[in-house]
Amino acid sequence: MSTPSSSLQSRYEAVEAERRRTWSPEALAGNIAQREALVRAHPATTHVKTGDVLSPYTLLDADGATVSLDDLTSSGPAVLVFFRFAGCPACNIALPYYAETLAPVLKEAGIPLVAVSSQPFPELESIRTRNDLPFPVLNDPELTLSQDLGITYLFDAAAREAAISKGSRSEALNGTSRWELPKPTVLVLNPGRVVRFIDISPDWMRRTETSTILKVLGLDQKGVSHAA
Repeated sequence: MSTPSSSLQSRYEAVEAERRRTWSPEALAGNIAQREALVRAHPATTHVKTGDVLSPYTLLDADGATVSLDDLTSSGPAVLVFFRFAGCPACNIALPYYAETLAPVLKEAGIPLVAVSSQPFPELESIRTRNDLPFPVLNDPELTLSQDLGITYLFDAAAREAAISKGSRSEALNGTSRWELPKPTVLVLNPGRVVRFIDISPDWMRRTETSTILKVLGLDQKGVSHAA
């Protein structure tokens, strides 16, 4: 499935090539500058690491029901994919990619897969219905879990102005007055809320490949375990 020609990164590279052809130089430069600034700032941030134990957080589904981290890991590891918001173009590439390449393998292995964003419902649900995602999309209310993981970032002045000029409001993105979002992140969580793996992508056009996640879980593309 995840060959060099069909990798997630190759899909982003195709999008970037199209943007170079169709976007104005100013818009392209602004987008690149925002991402580069996040990459530069990332090494100074503090985030959870392998072996850390998370607090017993709960997430919300589209019906308002709670889903705890202990629920997700009750039978073994779980994979949580944190993304920015439902209208994010890069997220609408990543989540369908995981639906195509990752979800079937994890389903075969009996490993839960969920996508997580701080964006409130009902707006958040649109990414699942638009892309017919076969896994739940959950809300992290007011970024509580994301902040504890250390994966959030604040918009700089240019990003805030650009978002406001497009009619965006911070409340519609995260339910708060702060211009703050999670960085795209893949978290593999073991029972007991123990962090098995975390990969944070400060550049939202560079994200974790399916092959990396499967290797962490000791699985091949057919869901067969090769763990020692």
